[in-house]
Amino acid sequence: MNSALVAFPSPLAKCSPEPTNPHTLPAARLPVAARTVSDTGLPAHLLSELLLKVMQQSGLQHLQALAQHLRLLPGVVEEVLAGLRRDSLVEIRWRGALDGDVEYELTQAGRTRAVEAEQRNRYAGPAPVSLKAYVAQVQTQAVRGMRVTRPAFEAAMAAVIMRPEVREQLGTAMNSRRSILLYGPPGSGKTYLCEQVSRMLAGPVAVPYAVEVSGEIVRVYDPLVHQPAAAPGPSPEPASGALDSRMRPDARWVLCERPVVVTGGELTLEMLELMFDERAGFYQAPPHVKANNGLYLVDDLGRQRVSPRELLNRWIVPMEQYHDHLVLRSGAKFKVPFDCLLFFSTNLTPADVADEAFLRRIGHKIFLGEVAPAQYGQLLREACADTGVGCDEGAVEHLLALHRRHGRPLLASAPRDLVSHVSDHAAYHGLSARLSPDLLERAWHNQFASSGGSGAAPTTTRHG
Repeated sequence: MNSALVAFPSPLAKCSPEPTNPHTLPAARLPVAARTVSDTGLPAHLLSELLLKVMQQSGLQHLQALAQHLRLLPGVVEEVLAGLRRDSLVEIRWRGALDGDVEYELTQAGRTRAVEAEQRNRYAGPAPVSLKAYVAQVQTQAVRGMRVTRPAFEAAMAAVIMRPEVREQLGTAMNSRRSILLYGPPGSGKTYLCEQVSRMLAGPVAVPYAVEVSGEIVRVYDPLVHQPAAAPGPSPEPASGALDSRMRPDARWVLCERPVVVTGGELTLEMLELMFDERAGFYQAPPHVKANNGLYLVDDLGRQRVSPRELLNRWIVPMEQYHDHLVLRSGAKFKVPFDCLLFFSTNLTPADVADEAFLRRIGHKIFLGEVAPAQYGQLLREACADTGVGCDEGAVEHLLALHRRHGRPLLASAPRDLVSHVSDHAAYHGLSARLSPDLLERAWHNQFASSGGSGAAPTTTRHG
């Protein structure tokens, strides 16, 4: 399973795709583009080697194409190229009548230097930003400054069905800078609830393609995590022919919706460190760094390959001081912000997950169990409306009776799962889908693998 979560299933209720944001967070803007090499905050030799690698690997030669690839203004790229020309690593291949209409090519010495640079690392993407700039930007658009009032929370979460006490607990927890544990049986809607919380986060935020640390490259932007946001204003890419612009945004950053990242049972301590790609020669940021300014969910707590105690020991500093320390392969250590809403979810009871010392460090523990019969009926009707399955009050009462007969709790995921079975059965037989008692019985026994009624119970054959 990847660490990134792009979309959650929706077992609780149909929710509007863009609910009203219940609070105000700092509105992110892309930083102003660097106008000189010095303004980029990067070592000049790093930009020189990056440009040589781009020319070597991509074959780009035109100034405008190189600037667009590196996400730098043409004037900055031209400054780098001027230095490379002085060192006889590149030369002008062709020049047009207009400023900036010029093509360059590598000399033999330039190709040799590019190969040497590739041996150190093969990164040839957009120019990185400095660590200092990254830290400052994360702090500017911090999610931990969020404050939620009850009216705003109720307005934003009106379409989400949950018990009143859960609504009260969650709204209160959203004002905390501490982590949140959601626990309850499978199908109670823990993961879905995190999705709805994430949609409350005001955006967008600026995310860099990569960050430079002590001459090393750390990739941060992940298309599986970071969803570009529609932003008003001029295009972040350098305009053709524009060698200078005082207000042009820095295209080394991408304006994104606030990220949502989830890791489940596959989580290990190694995943929480920088991941160095030996072949490529650069790093991938760990999931909690990719989740900065957003939400990070550790799903199925207690079922990871690492114990909850070890996980807590790794995160004591991030959870309490809101920053983390990462280590390069050289042994150099550096500090990055830890700015995300941290959620844990588990099907186990808190006592079965960890000891009291661990639980004390988790700020809020919220139990998600059954929904009320009226809420359950509402979930069933909404599932039918979404899938085009006919439903009446008789179907609702029959399903509630099935729950009573089998002693099964009214969990939020059941209506959508059962309606899906009915829809599949009707499609297979070319029938109009409707929640008849017979089809509900079949759906029930298919879903819960129970015996009796009109649904056939599964059989097991032992092979010797």
